[in-house]
Amino acid sequence: MKTYKTANIGNLKNPVVTVGTFDGIHKGHQKIIDRLKEIARQINGETVVFTFWPHPRMVVNQENSALQLLNTLEEKKELMEEAGIEHFILYPFTKEFSQLSSEHFIDEILVKKVGVKYLVVGHDHRFGSKREGDIHVLDTYSKKYGFDIEQIDVINYQHFNVSSTQIREALRNGNVTLAKYFLGYPYRIKGTVKQGNKLGQSIGFPTANLDIHQYKLIPGNGVYVVNVYAYTEKFHGMANIGNNPTVSGDISHKNIEIHILNFNANLYGESITVEFIDKIRDERKFADMTELKYQLQKDKRVVSEYFKNEAGNATETANN
Repeated sequence: MKTYKTANIGNLKNPVVTVGTFDGIHKGHQKIIDRLKEIARQINGETVVFTFWPHPRMVVNQENSALQLLNTLEEKKELMEEAGIEHFILYPFTKEFSQLSSEHFIDEILVKKVGVKYLVVGHDHRFGSKREGDIHVLDTYSKKYGFDIEQIDVINYQHFNVSSTQIREALRNGNVTLAKYFLGYPYRIKGTVKQGNKLGQSIGFPTANLDIHQYKLIPGNGVYVVNVYAYTEKFHGMANIGNNPTVSGDISHKNIEIHILNFNANLYGESITVEFIDKIRDERKFADMTELKYQLQKDKRVVSEYFKNEAGNATETANN
């Protein structure tokens, strides 16, 4: 996959383009990408994803300046490459850019710079100054500028439209299983292991404390079943997200602490990825460290049993 920070990407063969923020690369986005690739095969074209950084809501709406995102830039690029996209345009989103009219965006950028031959958009796609552009505007200008368009229907689940907004809400509520359904894969956080207070180690539960990207959304407080990827290997573990109320009760700081099962190597300074599988309980304040240790032992048994059952189900499926 070739990545660009400008729309001047040269002469492509029949560019099949989609435009959007693509935060999360969820099932709705995947449906668009699959259609993009299908059309490219049909017309002997090349796939192009045109997206933005920073997220438009961080620039246009000041009240959303602290918006937390499902993907860092690195993650978004990795997911697009895994999806098989050939050309990835990461366009700078500025106040000046937000004031472009819909026709200017189509004429000056999509047509003259990208050379769009076929445009695929989502069901709620809006663009241009004050979001004036929609599918009707696109239909008018596609005839004027000579490219084809297609709009992809929304994906629904239990009366919810699959969207990045719904996924953020699910994660803030700790519902990582619903987020996984919307995404089509478990929600992941990548971070660098930093020094903690070592209280976990003192009670027999050493943890990897994560330092993550400032814009990355952290799931709601609680204890989770997780997979951990470190040193190119996959491990099982449990994650505690919260404010350590038993120890400090500092509500201004949220910690991400990972206890990896059957693991005792030094991870300080290493980059690891945590994959959220399920939530087992909310965060609680305990009377003392002894009570906390007892609860962590119970949590560990629950997590171990989860993976034991998962392995058993996989074996049963393979034998059927």
